[in-house]
Amino acid sequence: MIIGVTAFIFTLIGLAIGAGGLWLIVLGGSWYYLIAGLGFLLTAFLLFKRRASALTAYALLIVGTLAWAIWEVGFDWWQLGPRGGIVILLGLWLLIPAIRRGLGFVSPTGQVYKASALPLAAAVILSIGVAGYSMTVDTLDLAGELPAGTAAATPNYGGNVPDNEWHQYGRTPFGQRYSPLAQINTDNVSSLEVAWQYQTGDVKLPDDVGETTYQVTPLKIRDTLYVCTPHNWAIAIDAATGQEKWKFDANSGMNPDRQHQTCRGVSYYADAAATAGTPCAERVYLPTSDARLIALDAANGQVCSNFADQGTLHLETGMKYKPAGYYYSTSPPVIVAGKIIIGGAVNDNYSTQEQSGVVRAFDVNTGALIWNWDSGNPDVTTPLPEGQTYTTNSPNSWSVFSYDEGLNLVYIPLGNQVPDQLGMGRSEHVEKYSSSIVALDITSGQVRWVRQTVHHDLWDMDVPAQPVLLDITGKDGQPVPALVGPTKQGDIYVLDRRTGEPIIPVKEIPAPTGAIPEDFTSPTQPISDLTFSPPPLTDKNMWGVTMFDQLACRIRFKSLKYEGRYTPPSIEGSLIYPGNFGVFNWGSVAVDPERQVMFGMPTYLAFTSRLVPRDQIPPKGQGEKGSEQGLNRNDGAPYGVFMGPFLGPLGIPCQAPPWGYVAGVDLKTGQIAYKHRNGTVYDMTPLPLPFKVGVPGIGGPMITKGGVAFLGAAVDNYIRAYDLTTGRELWKGRLPAGGQSTPMSYATDDGTQYVVIVAGGHGSIGTKPGDYVIAYRLPKE
Repeated sequence: MIIGVTAFIFTLIGLAIGAGGLWLIVLGGSWYYLIAGLGFLLTAFLLFKRRASALTAYALLIVGTLAWAIWEVGFDWWQLGPRGGIVILLGLWLLIPAIRRGLGFVSPTGQVYKASALPLAAAVILSIGVAGYSMTVDTLDLAGELPAGTAAATPNYGGNVPDNEWHQYGRTPFGQRYSPLAQINTDNVSSLEVAWQYQTGDVKLPDDVGETTYQVTPLKIRDTLYVCTPHNWAIAIDAATGQEKWKFDANSGMNPDRQHQTCRGVSYYADAAATAGTPCAERVYLPTSDARLIALDAANGQVCSNFADQGTLHLETGMKYKPAGYYYSTSPPVIVAGKIIIGGAVNDNYSTQEQSGVVRAFDVNTGALIWNWDSGNPDVTTPLPEGQTYTTNSPNSWSVFSYDEGLNLVYIPLGNQVPDQLGMGRSEHVEKYSSSIVALDITSGQVRWVRQTVHHDLWDMDVPAQPVLLDITGKDGQPVPALVGPTKQGDIYVLDRRTGEPIIPVKEIPAPTGAIPEDFTSPTQPISDLTFSPPPLTDKNMWGVTMFDQLACRIRFKSLKYEGRYTPPSIEGSLIYPGNFGVFNWGSVAVDPERQVMFGMPTYLAFTSRLVPRDQIPPKGQGEKGSEQGLNRNDGAPYGVFMGPFLGPLGIPCQAPPWGYVAGVDLKTGQIAYKHRNGTVYDMTPLPLPFKVGVPGIGGPMITKGGVAFLGAAVDNYIRAYDLTTGRELWKGRLPAGGQSTPMSYATDDGTQYVVIVAGGHGSIGTKPGDYVIAYRLPKE
């Protein structure tokens, strides 16, 4: 009975694998699966016949599978496992006595010929041995060290921020995400413990859009932390105790058309002309998801009614179209030279009649418009006259700005014109400024330089990250004012921030063609010599938990249009890799301005992009909520687009891990020193498995003078500390929710150094939501 059932199962497996393998061959893929399917069917036939040779046939299948797997992926355990896991388990099953003893025959002379287990046992043992060896090595790990010496004795941190404070999103106007504090260091960081935990009370609601996220980095001024929440509350917290001081609710309401419900931070301002202690002498500016900017008294959270319209600046002023929920500010504006400079997020791929991506500078005290820079009309920056409107759908800047007050420049990471995947009808100005880093004059808003990172962007490769500023020692020993610009496609642009000219070379490389007839592609695309862009995918890179979903992924891969990086979107469906999730995203990178090194979290997830003709787009469903994944309608355009991560039948990525690393770069040489898998599948699977696969994430790192880099971000709920020199993990703390934010560090008056992270989850990647602000410190003696 058991042999018959086993033979039947082998038959089903053989038919499924063989049929899928034949389909894959027709698509131009591997022959292995068809051959393996035939091997399963042969074994099944021999089992039905009770032949001893069934074990030998299956032993040959195991050895062949092992040889094929090593040929394809070497000794990478995470890729060997799916190829051989089921094959080996079934081999072990065939070795059980109930199977083995039932095979063989008795000759007419009465001689009993039993099945020999030796060939199959040897094949299984060999395979297990290879698996065991592969678990001890990581063929994709890049080990190395960053230089430990000080390259700049008196580094330029940017801005006059006390060492024990954190005044802006990246601590200073330079956005370095670097703390000069060293009480916590590589020797003692493993002793970190929770100092206090605060819950905001702002939790994800049933009616929220899917991409409700908590991405805030707190500010610390004197004894107070300032945070915002996804639903636009501003909160002041005692930095030593975690006790709430005040809370303000902007009442920004709910709107299902918002793609994002989030807040990355507030902005702080102290009026030098005001008398200390008077109302609104110090302010916190809160951006909201209903396109407002609200000025609050930093002392008590009261609205500063002398700013703009009774304390509120209405950011949709000057827009030709104002569809509710399509425009908002998710990132804190920058404040410099008496101006508050702010951009705005415009919903991706909703309509051709959305708000403008204009960047504006307002008087920080009164809210009066000083200048506006509209990338669709870039030459005229004088305040827009009443009755006129900004360019509809011009490329927008939704991320965080940096600035160098000495150079009088503010640096803008710029996105695309909606629709992202359709390039028809873009103006000359849009073609120039889309997906670029732009330096604007702080006084006038005029363009001083532009560096485009993608030509004629059809992939939503907007520049997502705050540009990071530092001085890098040149070959002549003199400091060069530099800008480090991470991009979604993995390139790190290291530019002279005075001119935009590359410090690390940038070249043009040929790019795929084959856009839809109405559109075109750029024949070349830029690439930096410092890049984390991955090699092109092949069907060997397809993955799964088992050989079945791996085969399904290989079939899907071969069915998609794919010619490497910058494969254009298509009606049949294209594979986009790196995907629009980005190798780097808004979390940017952290730099140590003393050692002139960089720490970051490159992430690798392929996406798919399929254009949908207008007549095939169904009416909008009742209760449909905003999202960047799934069908993007592009109302008014000839095509919508169906987008999403490249996943297999079980909902896991089709491409093999690692999907996420931590990495270190020597910015003086442009060399990548190390890349290590980051994070586990602990919170990705039904069972809490601590397998260090290298998982995706979104968020940012922070570096301290103590030689420690801190990072949450990964899809398992931990904050981790790494040795900046080697990238090796030194400590991790379990978080009560997803840590998709950027940590910060400060010290209180007694000299105690704290590390703080917000844990609230991220809707786009499905981590656990929450409302936590958590501070860590070393144990008190």
